Amino acid sequence: MDFAFSEEQEELGRTVRAFLADTSPETEVRRLMETPEGFDRALWRRMGSELGLQGLAVPEEYGGAGCGPVEMGVVMEEMGRALLCAPFLSSAVLATTALLRCADEEARKRLLPGLAAGELVATLALTEDSARWDASGVRLTARESNGSWLLTGHKTFVLDGSAADVVLTVARTDEENGDGTGDGIGVFLVDGDAPGLTREPLPTMDPTRRQARLDYVGVPAIRLRTHGGGWELVAEVLDRAAVALAAEQVGVASRTLDTAVEYAKVRHQFGRPIGSFQAVKHLLADVLLEVESARAAAHYALLAAENDAPDLPAVASLAKAFCSDACLRAATENIQVHGGIGFTWEHPAHLYLKRAKTSQLLFGDPAYHRELLAQRIGMEAVGGAV
Repeated sequence: MDFAFSEEQEELGRTVRAFLADTSPETEVRRLMETPEGFDRALWRRMGSELGLQGLAVPEEYGGAGCGPVEMGVVMEEMGRALLCAPFLSSAVLATTALLRCADEEARKRLLPGLAAGELVATLALTEDSARWDASGVRLTARESNGSWLLTGHKTFVLDGSAADVVLTVARTDEENGDGTGDGIGVFLVDGDAPGLTREPLPTMDPTRRQARLDYVGVPAIRLRTHGGGWELVAEVLDRAAVALAAEQVGVASRTLDTAVEYAKVRHQFGRPIGSFQAVKHLLADVLLEVESARAAAHYALLAAENDAPDLPAVASLAKAFCSDACLRAATENIQVHGGIGFTWEHPAHLYLKRAKTSQLLFGDPAYHRELLAQRIGMEAVGGAV
């Protein structure tokens, strides 16, 4: 299997990198970190109208480009390198994937054109106070009343939850396999300004990626039609989102490695570049090995998602676990190589470290995914490792 990108995909990466170099330099990242929404709506629309990034995976019939997970991975990697402040993961990956993989054609026609054009922002609200990424963590309830649904409860750690125009909310119903398709879980469309919905931004370690707490008090919602049970859809979305995030983590790791190498060439100590010292050489060589291994894992997972491979769930967990560790290692060693300057607010190293740490926990930490991997390949995890 060829893990390399095609020439067209490489050109897509170069185009996105040049665009982000102009529109998302460090100064702009720091500016957007301090704004209420955390991203620039005008730039978000430009990304949709000029480059079509939000609609890459959206079929042409809904206003998208009709590409697949590999192209999305190319874009995610470049966005990781730039630490882009935008709701791409929440809207173009999580919410869009849920709409594409569900059985609700009406919802697709209503929402996908706006999402692809950058006119709308959507997100998926799953986790609650337990911070669990499995079905047992869902406690928010959905009650059917006179042909409509009302949601009560709360969600937390919702990516871009304060800015989203549409919130796809995972809720528990009372139909435990009652109709042959239900599994006690449903996915519901909620307008961002729906009555009874309160959204509160959360303080986060990573200021480049916003999260929020959402409180629901009898919030009206529309249930998404699914091919099977509701959790079946959510699990598929999480696997594909984990693959996209792994690609982003490769971008973060690659950028921090490049930064460390460049600094090691120009920083002199004892009359020599610090990169000439064996300890620094070995450190950077070890990081390079991890980053390239992570890239291979992420690319394999992207191909599995592209081809709807039967082993996608296992591959997604493998990629998420390995890329999380490699990304955090690269970001940490980048600070180590920089020494004292790497700890300062003025240097961007800490921003990449914060993104690496929070991405490690997003959709489940490496130990969680190693346990999932063990379950998915028919093994039992011992001590949290495989």
